[in-house]
Amino acid sequence: MREQKGFSLIELLIVVAIILIIAAIAIPNLLRARIAANESSAASSVRTANTAEVSYQTSYPTQGYAGSMPALGPPAATGCSGILPTQANACLIDWVLAQSTVANPKSGYYFVDTGFPGVPNQSYVVGGAPATPNQTGVRSFCSTQEATIRVNAAPVVPPVTIAACAAFTALQ
Repeated sequence: MREQKGFSLIELLIVVAIILIIAAIAIPNLLRARIAANESSAASSVRTANTAEVSYQTSYPTQGYAGSMPALGPPAATGCSGILPTQANACLIDWVLAQSTVANPKSGYYFVDTGFPGVPNQSYVVGGAPATPNQTGVRSFCSTQEATIRVNAAPVVPPVTIAACAAFTALQ
């Protein structure tokens, strides 16, 4: 009799089946963890935008609050090194957050900052929504000049009015 070397086909199929079962259990948990991380980043980004808006209003009192996210950020992806901040580019947030749009999301979310015209701008709404609902995030976030982060359980577009943001639930 000769000695058998290696594994039989049945043994290999059993190992592959076990690996597939483990993957079927682990992958959904991994996706949920990624969504939770994206949502945490989005809430933090809204908080950062709130802080930047207060700094902007203090730095440019004749302008009031900024009218858009790019106004809070640097003029270029290279940042603000050697560049003095201006009303158009205050260098208060990073380039990625300032340029986060549907086409260019930050951590799976895009952000909109709406300043309400006046001289100076008396209020603003900053909001974030998942770029791909139910894949990059499930909830939407917003805040106004009162600096309370609010959340909506549905992945809706960011609100552009104070009343729409006030309808969201305050995040605790």
